[in-house]
Amino acid sequence: MIFDVTVNGRDYRVELELAKKGSWAGRVNGEKVAVDAANAAAGVLSMLIGGESYEIVANPAQQQIAIAGVRYSVEVRDPRSWRTRRARGGAQDGAKKITAPMPGKVVRVIAQPGTEVEQGAGVIVIEAMKMQNELKSPKKGRVVKVLAAEGAPVNAGDVLAVIE
Repeated sequence: MIFDVTVNGRDYRVELELAKKGSWAGRVNGEKVAVDAANAAAGVLSMLIGGESYEIVANPAQQQIAIAGVRYSVEVRDPRSWRTRRARGGAQDGAKKITAPMPGKVVRVIAQPGTEVEQGAGVIVIEAMKMQNELKSPKKGRVVKVLAAEGAPVNAGDVLAVIE
């Protein structure tokens, strides 16, 4: 599972995979994190993160969590959902970055710098876990920069291209 998470205005890409019963293998912005979690009560998680114990209390109505009494504003988005993709493409002002959704390898650059593209047009193709993923333009505009070359390895969250 992959999620885009904003905590107090700072963005993170969180990838989770069930490793064994109750244990999760995770990455935060491409960096490995060992996670073990259990529901302690309704809306309360007991978590081991990197060997440290945390009690996390969720308040979904206010989009907040509390860790050790400190409150954090949290927004969680599924990057595959229609609503998230639509919101990303909705803001048309300014330059938009195309980022790698997962670690992989650039297979092909479809749109070179200077190319005019429509919203949703393919710009770069990356391969991850033997599957090719075409990354699309978030807006109508011109490709200003392509920051990844064909054959180059990329990490989750790496900026691959900029559209103006």
